[in-house]
Amino acid sequence: MRLVVGVSGGSGIPYALNVLQALQQLDVQTELVVSSGAKRVMAAESGPQLADLTALAAHVHDDRDLGASISSGSYRTDGMLVVPCSAGTLARIAGGFADNLLSRAAHVTLKERRRLVLALREDPLPRPMLENMLRAHDAGATVMSASPGFYHAPQSIEELLHFVTVRLLDQFGLDVPGFRRWDGA
Repeated sequence: MRLVVGVSGGSGIPYALNVLQALQQLDVQTELVVSSGAKRVMAAESGPQLADLTALAAHVHDDRDLGASISSGSYRTDGMLVVPCSAGTLARIAGGFADNLLSRAAHVTLKERRRLVLALREDPLPRPMLENMLRAHDAGATVMSASPGFYHAPQSIEELLHFVTVRLLDQFGLDVPGFRRWDGA
């Protein structure tokens, strides 16, 4: 399996790191593209840095390279995940604006009818963002919030991150080992 992983400028880079770690464990080939906004967030937050993410990817693409392999529908992938997905990236995807490689790859994913999952990490949700979520959904994307559950009695931040990762990768039919799923009360 080959997935494109886009990392945009919303706070929540630890989610991206956790997803990339799980994909590596599952032996999924990843095509990584990190937006300039994400790089700014990494510099401001004390979490994972660019080198942490790129070390886990099979291929790393420059967000300014609109001629990269993932910008073409003839380059086969099994879909794309944007984690975290900022409000600006959501707006670009919902509006069909392909002004950087991340939004171009998302556009290609939609036009080829491949699975696109957007993991939003921003609150509160103003009306334009809600409308963009609906537009992205109607275009074929799966819109999810990076919101962990608590029914599995998490004991650490890592377990909270892992919960979101499992839910995101469920969308691609991937079963992340080591997660206790809900099996009834």
